[in-house]
Amino acid sequence: MTRNKHGPTNKESADSKGVSRRGFLSTMGAGAASVAAAGQVSAENAAKAEIAVADEKLSVTLRINGRSYQHLVEPRWSLAYVLREELKITGTKVGCERGECGACTVLIDDKPRYSCMTLAVEAQGAEIVTVEGLMTGEELGEVQQAFVAEDGLQCGYCTSGQIMSVEGLLRANPNPTRAEIADQVSGNLCRCGAYPHILKAGERAAELRRNGGGAS
Repeated sequence: MTRNKHGPTNKESADSKGVSRRGFLSTMGAGAASVAAAGQVSAENAAKAEIAVADEKLSVTLRINGRSYQHLVEPRWSLAYVLREELKITGTKVGCERGECGACTVLIDDKPRYSCMTLAVEAQGAEIVTVEGLMTGEELGEVQQAFVAEDGLQCGYCTSGQIMSVEGLLRANPNPTRAEIADQVSGNLCRCGAYPHILKAGERAAELRRNGGGAS
């Protein structure tokens, strides 16, 4: 009986211990399938474990409009979601949810930020101001007054974000030019096209602030 260099020929039915080639290959195939199945199960379990960790809630303390809120949040939750859905602070609006429209703008340490692109857990330790935080009791803040006076809105959906952008500008620069106001609100989209009135509102807000909030 002829032999292949590296083992039995196809015609050889058994090795010296009586195990057939077909039986050996069948056994090995079954073993490999078992290992593959076990690996798949392990991968699925690992994925489930990762999902469980991602969904696990964390305790955070958020400082919003001068008040501290301690709340359980998922690590993936945006600040916009927590403000609106969890804490019911709904002046902040949600539009695109991908950092393009600016409706969700709030101040974080006096700087305008898209709250839909900011994780709630990121905002711990910062001073967060929403449009509600510009009021003193029932009295509107200067920027809010200016938007009303100059009719800086139509449908109003983008207005809270526009107001927060102008507020952030005035906190950094109390005497901005019209061009600087336009640049500041360029990240806030107004589908109604109320930009001329929005810019006038920004100028009026700066004037009101310089006059201590009084009517100009």
